[in-house]
Amino acid sequence: MPTSARHIVTIVTVAFAGCGLSGCGTINEKVSAGVSDAIPAWAGGLPADAPPRPGTAKYDEYMRERERKRLMPASERDKETNPAPASKDAAR
Repeated sequence: MPTSARHIVTIVTVAFAGCGLSGCGTINEKVSAGVSDAIPAWAGGLPADAPPRPGTAKYDEYMRERERKRLMPASERDKETNPAPASKDAAR
C-alpha cells in the first residue's frame, strides 16, 4: 500500500495532538513557564496575587519581605496589613 500525502499529514497531526495531551510542555520548562504566564486569570492562569516565580529578582525580594513580616510581632503585623479605618465624615 503506497503512502500518500494524506497519510503523512494524518500521522503528523496525531503526533502533535498526542504531544499536547502527554505534556510536551515539560521539554523546555522556560517556554512552558512563559506560555503559562501569558494565560489570563479568567482562563485559568495565575491570579494577580500569586507570588513571583523562584529564581527571579522579584522572588528574592518577596522572600526577604515575607521573612521580615514573619519575624515581626503579631500586633505590629496586623497594623501593617490592615489599613487604617476611614473616618465617617469622609463618606459624606
